[in-house]
Amino acid sequence: MAHRPHEGEALSLALPHRAALGDGLLWQPGAARWWWTDVPAAMLYAWDDGAPSAYACRLPDRAGSVAFCRSGRMLVGLAKWLCYAETPAAPLPARLALQPVVAVDPAEPRTRVGDGRTDRAGNFVFGTRNEATEARAIGSFYQFSHAHGLRRLALPAAAVAGSICFSPDGGTMYFSDAGRRHILQCDYDADGAQVAAVRPFSQLVDGDSRPHGAVIDSEGCLWNAEWGSGRLTRYAPDGAVMRSHLLPVAHPTRPAFGGAALDRLMVTSAGPRGAGKPSAPGAGSLFGLATPGVRGIADTLFNDG
Repeated sequence: MAHRPHEGEALSLALPHRAALGDGLLWQPGAARWWWTDVPAAMLYAWDDGAPSAYACRLPDRAGSVAFCRSGRMLVGLAKWLCYAETPAAPLPARLALQPVVAVDPAEPRTRVGDGRTDRAGNFVFGTRNEATEARAIGSFYQFSHAHGLRRLALPAAAVAGSICFSPDGGTMYFSDAGRRHILQCDYDADGAQVAAVRPFSQLVDGDSRPHGAVIDSEGCLWNAEWGSGRLTRYAPDGAVMRSHLLPVAHPTRPAFGGAALDRLMVTSAGPRGAGKPSAPGAGSLFGLATPGVRGIADTLFNDG
């Protein structure tokens, strides 16, 4: 089935922003706040929905993903480290103090931590990406838990690991490699960090599209940000395309549900790469989409003991 923009439900600009690569978007229920990072700028942002601007905080290195913990802390996926931080209150401090927990791929300088989120059991599952070139698949998928530390998942190597999300019951993991045009799925055992039956989920038809960040809604449907074509596509649990919403920018990065009823769908985006490249209006901004009748699933807090 071809991807087609869903007319009449276009995404709207929620927050004008100039992120070079906005990613890691996450909703914090208690504070009613959105969080995300600008990866190359090594910045963490927080935004109260509807406010005229976001709060900003500098990080010691690039961060691809974050998660909130049961203790109230934040787990931050820096380039080569997973770290804890006290979740800052607004306005944010100028620089966030981090406590390193575990090194990631310390012997491989070409990779960094990228997309990640908690599974339904409260473990942090994330991928790494090849920073040197997207042509070589040297990235991996990992699970990090308080009980077992860092465990590599037996999934195919990826150039840019992403689209990590989980079915409502937690038994299926979805993932992708942005170097290819398909999203995969597998059986997932959170306790044992075991995967099985790796199989296709959906193929991106548009030749300009690459799968990026993804999220699952309460009906078990997967929303994927398509890098290159500027689309946010909803897939049925069987992988069929249900609808595709066209963004005014080419590079959406990660969708997330938020709001009091988890009925507010937002997506981060990236600006142009390289000096002299033209910038579409709103590139790097935060966009919102009304999804009547569709709700998200609250992210499980990371079990930090």
